[in-house]
Amino acid sequence: MKYSIDKKEQYVIFTPQEDKLDSLLAPVLKSELLTIHAEGFENLVLDMSQVKYVDSSGLSALLVGDREFGKNGGVFIISNVQDHVMKLLKISMLDKKLNLVSSLEEASEAIFMHTIENGEEEEEEG
Repeated sequence: MKYSIDKKEQYVIFTPQEDKLDSLLAPVLKSELLTIHAEGFENLVLDMSQVKYVDSSGLSALLVGDREFGKNGGVFIISNVQDHVMKLLKISMLDKKLNLVSSLEEASEAIFMHTIENGEEEEEEG
């Protein structure tokens, strides 16, 4: 699987450079997401701008990412979803479960807001 990783201060942008996220590539994506999370990054943006097709195993990889990064108060955001993939997410009702945004700028803002909201909650509890 070809991809790029851009590590920012607050989050990582993971960009699959593939047309399809199918049963051949989904296990690799899951493994990469788990590795990034294990490295200590709490927030991840999955840039789907180049992905035109996703099958059920690809959807499963997205759910793994969402679960892993959400475990410890982090956030998993999917940006730049292509029309065909968005239709599949809506049919499977995952558009309600997953955090979808239309651009990397929106993803950055969402992570910033998430960080502020979680930071305030921790201060109130302490």
